[in-house]
Amino acid sequence: MSNRKTVYATLRRKVLTMELPPGASLSENELAAALGVSRTPVRESLILLAEEGLVQVFPKVGSFVSRVDPVRVADAQFLREAVELTALDDLPTPLDPALLAALEDNLRRQDTPGITNEEFFALDEDFHHGLLRLSGHGAAWATVSAAKGHLDRARRLGLQEASPPTANASQHRDILTAVRSGDLPAARSAMRRHLRAVFADVERIQRRSPELFASNEGPTPVRRSVVVWD
Repeated sequence: MSNRKTVYATLRRKVLTMELPPGASLSENELAAALGVSRTPVRESLILLAEEGLVQVFPKVGSFVSRVDPVRVADAQFLREAVELTALDDLPTPLDPALLAALEDNLRRQDTPGITNEEFFALDEDFHHGLLRLSGHGAAWATVSAAKGHLDRARRLGLQEASPPTANASQHRDILTAVRSGDLPAARSAMRRHLRAVFADVERIQRRSPELFASNEGPTPVRRSVVVWD
């Protein structure tokens, strides 16, 4: 991979996992030194992340990790729901036994005692990607993933409050049970309920920690020794 692709992937992962939290200041010099690269791939990566809405650049002030935007969360969730519910309509008969076995194994690992949020998040992603593969639309996952940066950060905030993530694992089980039995209405209902749970998480967390979220009257950050949102 080129320096830019590597730096972009690294910074995007740090933003999505909250290692670089909403509002964090992004110094090209510091990031370049930490990653062992020149400033050019860092600058180019920040431009790409800004195009995704994950970074904000304020002239004469600097670059910052954007706060989670509820509007972008809703847009990404709309796209994801449209893709995943439509894919359920294309489930073949019979279902691929190897793909079903992989999904069952995924569910077992979701119930691992002491599983971390990031481990669960990775299994969650694999589970939904696996359902798309089961319907023959696995390639669509790349498009969904690229569009859901703000959604993924909201989901991670929700997971931080739901440890262990038993409710999410149970919802996955409900979806797969309905898929196995061929009950498409139940599968669609379970999937819709599961995907829309993020809205309740956003509403609850936004009340408690409004500084993590964007608003229409969002202020301009001031670069000091720490980031301050006036």
